[in-house]
Amino acid sequence: MASKQADFLEKLRDAGQIIANAANELLKSMIPSELELENEPQAVKELTFITLKWDPQKSPKLGDFEVAIKTSNFQDKWQQAFNILRNSNATIKERYHGESYSCSYWIYGQDKIYRQKLKNQN
Repeated sequence: MASKQADFLEKLRDAGQIIANAANELLKSMIPSELELENEPQAVKELTFITLKWDPQKSPKLGDFEVAIKTSNFQDKWQQAFNILRNSNATIKERYHGESYSCSYWIYGQDKIYRQKLKNQN
């Protein structure tokens, strides 16, 4: 019974995020270009991503980065972070980060979330 309730609440949360993103997109499209807001909508707190288990990686093109694998993390926390990135269309070219973030985040494929220290961070 508790599992069904948890599944329901997870789906409800995800649906709410999708609805909020759709409303933001529609609102943004309705604003005349001369009145367009200077800043994009605020990012969620980085704590959403920091709480995941990250494994260090290195590649010739990217250098140092980290990966959070779905099976190595708590399902609900990983899914929440993944949904935020998916709904924000976060890719390696269009990474997700906020003003005070220390890392940028993106997804590629299934079951993995990537992050890399922002260049202006130590």
